[in-house]
Amino acid sequence: MTQPQGFEDPSYPNHVCLLHKAIYGLKQAHRLWFATLSTYLKTQNFTLSSADPSFFHYNKDQIHIYILIYVDDILVTGSDPLYISSLISNLQKRFQTRNLGHLSKFLGIDFHRSAHGYHLSQQSYITDLLHLASMSTCKPLLTPLPSKYPADPNLQSPFTQPDLFRQLAGSFQFLTSTRPDIAFAVNKLCQHMHNPLILHFQLLKRVLRYLNGTSTHGLFLPKTKLHLSAYSDSDWAGNQLDRKSTTGYCLFLGITLLNWSVKKQTTIARSSTEAEYRSMAAVAADIIWTRRLCEDFLINLPPTELFCDNVSAMSIACNPIFHAQTKYIEIDHHLIRDSIQAKHIAVSHISTLDQPVDFFTKSLSSTRLATLRDKLMVLPTISLRDGDKDNPSTKLC
Repeated sequence: MTQPQGFEDPSYPNHVCLLHKAIYGLKQAHRLWFATLSTYLKTQNFTLSSADPSFFHYNKDQIHIYILIYVDDILVTGSDPLYISSLISNLQKRFQTRNLGHLSKFLGIDFHRSAHGYHLSQQSYITDLLHLASMSTCKPLLTPLPSKYPADPNLQSPFTQPDLFRQLAGSFQFLTSTRPDIAFAVNKLCQHMHNPLILHFQLLKRVLRYLNGTSTHGLFLPKTKLHLSAYSDSDWAGNQLDRKSTTGYCLFLGITLLNWSVKKQTTIARSSTEAEYRSMAAVAADIIWTRRLCEDFLINLPPTELFCDNVSAMSIACNPIFHAQTKYIEIDHHLIRDSIQAKHIAVSHISTLDQPVDFFTKSLSSTRLATLRDKLMVLPTISLRDGDKDNPSTKLC
């Protein structure tokens, strides 16, 4: 180590600076900052969540306060506005902070509150993305992916600007925070980051054209019953190159879409039953985590209903006896079976026509896409009314 250029001490040329606090950019800076902040919150009788290390909660004497931390952005909400004001005042005394008022934007996501709930959107982010790709005036499309890929051999050549492809495809990943309708398309595009073809860039531009026509869409979080349900599905051997299946699932709290995932399975499934069973195991792990998180909010949930459209996979999950047909399925995927026996999950059958997870496992027609988009509460954002601006107790620091 040497002294920083311009700050050398001629009297002590072999000494180095002793830091009084961490500097941004150092590897250990964020760890030290979080340790300092979490230690202070614990002195204020906050408890660290066992499900999420960035989530703190305070539950005492009918006062419920919740704090969510992302580096140096802090979201505070709770049932007692006076306690929240006192907490923010104490934080300002201890740290150099700014009170940004009621929640309007957090981590690039716009929050609009109405009498019916919160509307989350990333319209400004989509506008910047279209400008980056020079497609601000492109013609909108009704679906993010075609039902059948073009077979033009000219599209099989390598794309000459792979860095641009990676930049745009990576930006899509953040956009899926409020746009589950493009999750499947983004998953497909990101599988070709290492060697994109002209075909893949054409598909990427199609997603941009779809976003241009739906830039005002986002997630709606209404007031709803505290009932957790889940749906799982898979597209067996859907990948034309390696014949691996795609896992898709989503979780609802009441009618609110809470969590979702699209992921290509790591191994090849020998049957549609195995592919569906792996999807059920994946959502089971997410259900267990969500139930632990709900406990921090003092929400007591009944067994979570898991809907699947494959009767054979349901039979394997509910049957405590191992069969020769299932011995090649890894033991860790039998987590779903243990969860059912512990009454954390209750498996139910659903018709394939009513399966909302088609959203995450295959390309859909414009009619089917619109139907599922409405079902998953992906709606145009609603402007704030003047009477709603002062209602939220959620604040941002």
